[in-house]
Amino acid sequence: MTKQWKAMILETIKEVRPELQELSEYIYANPELGHEEYLSSQAHVALLEKHGFEVEYPYLGIDTAFKAVYKGKTDGPTIAYLSEYDALPGIGHGCGHNLLGATDTGAGLVLSKLVDEVGGTVVVLGTPAEETNGDKVTMADAGTFDQVDIAFCTHPSDGYYASGTSMAMEAIAFNFYGKTAHAAAAPFEGINALDGCLNTFNSINSLRQQIHPTARVHGVITHGGEAANIIPEFARAEFYVRAMDMPYLNELREKVIRCAEAGALAAGCRMEWEYYETGYKNMITNETLSKRYNDNMKELGIEMLVDERDSMGSMDMGNVSQVVPAINPYFEITNGKAISAHTVEFRDCTKTEEAYEAMEKTIEGLTLTALDLIQDTELLKQVKKEFAEQV
Repeated sequence: MTKQWKAMILETIKEVRPELQELSEYIYANPELGHEEYLSSQAHVALLEKHGFEVEYPYLGIDTAFKAVYKGKTDGPTIAYLSEYDALPGIGHGCGHNLLGATDTGAGLVLSKLVDEVGGTVVVLGTPAEETNGDKVTMADAGTFDQVDIAFCTHPSDGYYASGTSMAMEAIAFNFYGKTAHAAAAPFEGINALDGCLNTFNSINSLRQQIHPTARVHGVITHGGEAANIIPEFARAEFYVRAMDMPYLNELREKVIRCAEAGALAAGCRMEWEYYETGYKNMITNETLSKRYNDNMKELGIEMLVDERDSMGSMDMGNVSQVVPAINPYFEITNGKAISAHTVEFRDCTKTEEAYEAMEKTIEGLTLTALDLIQDTELLKQVKKEFAEQV
């Protein structure tokens, strides 16, 4: 990469920084839950249209999703940046999606200023509801990435972590049906749905000894009855079942369902199960792509941490990574402090100067990597070869 290109990228980032900061702070001040991000998605769309993107909004029938496209004057790879902007209940942007969206949309804006000269197409996707029914799954299933060569998404964190893996996850609800009765006068006439639910928890707790240490099963009772003197006729429990890959998740899911079947049988009640949120596949990082991004960040003075993290969650970017080469690196916004996401403290870190400087560096790294892929056909071939072998 020549000094001229690097200088041009840096100058463009400085030009759009005020708009990106304004975007992030507006979304911070107007937190919206998944599929309710009307103000947030409109703000992204307005900024992208201002910079010459053609926008489809709503997209795929999802009110708060969008697809923004900027085509260069000559052909080349299609690079997609995925923006999130949903908040958490109660604490607003405790996962930092206000800054995440500004960063990935910002990377799309900066690259769009270059592709007229180098070729290629820039796509920015607004992907609602990552915290619940992530619409990256919907997009992956609908063929959104069929014409995309590379997909990027970045996430605020308490460190600069290289793209790694994530847990595959399915959200399963168990509904137990029994029969009411007076809990003191005639309990023998009832069928206790709550007992079936509690039996399920106890069976799953017994199962834990036999499941792989990296797997997770955790749940809550969302309905357990109406009053203490009435035998509950209905109970409901919701679980997340997680594993490091889809084959083991499929195996573990069946074991958990059998726990619920046994619990209902022991209580004499009826059980039905259902998925209550969209499931996520595990993230498959394209290591060739990740290494190039990490090398670019190192040139910018940032050492990406490549060690496996000792804890992780699930994300809909996993589904994207299984249909197109992708990475999901992290950037530090906590000024060296170990502050966990999904907290008020992490939320407030998204408005600091340190966070905005990290946003700028991350956009620079993303843009440099995209230009490498556009200008180096051999690198793009290697990325696609690895993807074909991985997935």
